[in-house]
Amino acid sequence: MRTTDAELIQRLINSDGSAFRELVELYQSLVFRTCYNLIRHSEDAEDIAQDVFIEVFESVHQFRNESKLSTWLYRIAINKSLNHIRKNKWKTMVRSLEQFFGGDKTNNLDVEDKNSHNSPETIDYRERSQVLQNAVNSLPENQRIAFTLNKFDELSYQEIAEVMELSLSSVESLIHRAKLNLQKKLINYYKN
Repeated sequence: MRTTDAELIQRLINSDGSAFRELVELYQSLVFRTCYNLIRHSEDAEDIAQDVFIEVFESVHQFRNESKLSTWLYRIAINKSLNHIRKNKWKTMVRSLEQFFGGDKTNNLDVEDKNSHNSPETIDYRERSQVLQNAVNSLPENQRIAFTLNKFDELSYQEIAEVMELSLSSVESLIHRAKLNLQKKLINYYKN
């Protein structure tokens, strides 16, 4: 039987090393996926995910049990990812350009057959993926977070409200506005 969040937190507060390993095993993919979906670079996402777990370990005594442990982890992962984005805007822009013009293929949204990576269909798909990624990245911060948590992390609106500490109607509004903004950006792109 899995340890409850409250039991796991208490074991972490008591400096139980196996509890930290259990925490990482349980939530590693959730934290990494959240970081990756916001910054779109796997090495940086791994580094940020490690920072998330270090922060949890160092500040576990501050956890108030007012939300689920996963909600707290989402908040930390989002905040650390956004701080990384703010600190590295220039580097991120250069990396996106390199990816678009054929540099680093490992961090694209698409998964491709090595033998067909230069086929017209793959190039077109890669370009469309990059356009979509750039459109999502250009959304206002709260819209981008809410949209990413919903579409990429598959959280419900209620879960997003808890993570972002907003009302359910605010989350619904953010996601609705994000969809409208994306629609406008993508329509403009395809008109050109």
